[in-house]
Amino acid sequence: MYDYDLLVVGSANADLVIGVERRPDAGETVLGSDLVVHPGGKGANQAVAAARLGARTALLARVGDDAHGRLLLDSQRAAGVDTAGVLVGGAPTGVALITVDPSGDNSIVVSPGANGRLTPDDVRAAGGLLQAARVVSAQLEIPLETVGEVVRSLAPDSRLVLNPSPPRPLPDEVLAACDPLILNEHEAKVILGEAYAGEKPEDWARLLLAKGPRSVVVTLGGEGALVASSEGVSRIPAVKVRAVDTTGAGDSFTAALAWRLGLGESLSDAAAYAARVGAATATREGAQVSFPTAQEVAAL
Repeated sequence: MYDYDLLVVGSANADLVIGVERRPDAGETVLGSDLVVHPGGKGANQAVAAARLGARTALLARVGDDAHGRLLLDSQRAAGVDTAGVLVGGAPTGVALITVDPSGDNSIVVSPGANGRLTPDDVRAAGGLLQAARVVSAQLEIPLETVGEVVRSLAPDSRLVLNPSPPRPLPDEVLAACDPLILNEHEAKVILGEAYAGEKPEDWARLLLAKGPRSVVVTLGGEGALVASSEGVSRIPAVKVRAVDTTGAGDSFTAALAWRLGLGESLSDAAAYAARVGAATATREGAQVSFPTAQEVAAL
């Protein structure tokens, strides 16, 4: 019935990565490693991650008519992603400035560029893609009104997975469509706003569910993840690995979870598989170049 296991609607960025001994304080300059440029962006990352695992994947995004845009398109096609929905032009390709410290933790500043020009009209024009997708995944590195149009354009039986990053308050229409809403501790606190209470992730998950999503997944880094739905709240243990670079680990987690949900797995089983994918990603440098195949996940 569906041509695609997963359609990703979201951002495509060039990741400009520098390794640092420590991240600078305000007003401070630190020396770093040589600059490395990787294809990235949350949307493009998720599409490549899913395709590499074996999902039939398409991407709806916008890039600039420039070298960074060509880098991103080449990476998508090499992974097997259908790029018919990738629009070119309107602004320079988005760029993410990333510093990575020796522990593998990163800090990121994003210049949206062409991502900010992905409009509701673009979503309406790509209605055939949305109707052909079993699961649709979105993030917030594109305009919120564009995500709202994605919600309104979903096929009747398809499922929306949303990672609200960078976080901002969400309209009820978007929250009600999320199944699941996938977010980390920082994102959870922003979405909850004044409703935030308590230090236990279980408390955050229950409060988030009360705001309207059909299900919620809270990622907890080295502590694993937590899944919540009308059936209850449960913990997903972490997969212990030596982290080299966490860039893209959350994106590969989201992509894997979305794909496995589309295959009919339970939320807990899909999240457990996604935790393995995210852990495998963190053992390598870079974003898209670090995403594992299904065989590599099975061997972890």
